[in-house]
Amino acid sequence: MKYDIKNDGVKYLVNKYDIDFDSIIDRIKEKKYDKVAIQLPDGFKLHALDIAELISNNTSAEVYIWGGSNYGACDIPIGLDKAGIKLLINFGHAKFRADERTKPKEIKNDNDRS
Repeated sequence: MKYDIKNDGVKYLVNKYDIDFDSIIDRIKEKKYDKVAIQLPDGFKLHALDIAELISNNTSAEVYIWGGSNYGACDIPIGLDKAGIKLLINFGHAKFRADERTKPKEIKNDNDRS
């Protein structure tokens, strides 16, 4: 990671999950977003302040934490634009990568004598 991680919460997330904080921070800087929100699944919410701190320390954006639910891409908060939020960063399900799928294994029945 090219940005300095100063807290243990983000270090834990980076080591355990495939989260590209560099791309998040680069995008905020590139687009010059001044207000962003993060939406986290319940398991990540205990690290919300750490994530917000990482983003705000490395950009000029104010970071807001969405405290509501996050059940996937279909659970997007409505009305953030009215608060001036320019970007919603949704942490959630991993990308599906077709090349990482395994073929189903053949199941052999004890009665099969072939």
